[in-house]
Amino acid sequence: MTPRSPAASGRRGIASDAPCPCGSGERFDGCCGPLLDGAPAPRPEALMRSRYTAFALGDAPHLRESWHPGTRPDTIDLDAATRWIRLEILDVEGGGRDDRRGTVEFRAWYRDPGRPETSLHERSRFVRQSGRWWYLDGAVR
Repeated sequence: MTPRSPAASGRRGIASDAPCPCGSGERFDGCCGPLLDGAPAPRPEALMRSRYTAFALGDAPHLRESWHPGTRPDTIDLDAATRWIRLEILDVEGGGRDDRRGTVEFRAWYRDPGRPETSLHERSRFVRQSGRWWYLDGAVR
């Protein structure tokens, strides 16, 4: 994958020194920013965080490019009216240096216009192939 320029990343003007939307407590440029620009994730949790950030920033290309080619949809349509509020990582299994698989269970809170705040609870599976981590699929809980 060729790294994308910041202008192409769909960042919506987030400052590089702003807190990362994924809630890690890190600066955007030291957390999800490089992954949205095409850098490989070092572990599944980092990829999960970058995917949440992509939803929050409307970066459909990152969602597509980080999804395993064997399971990703042809298109990804994001609802611009949905506001992603926060991410909670509930559990992480595998995804170490020598692992080929990992799972991340999370809850992502969001708000749609005219509706109360709600959450998506998912257990996501990741696989390492070709030297990088990919989102494989998830089971909504």
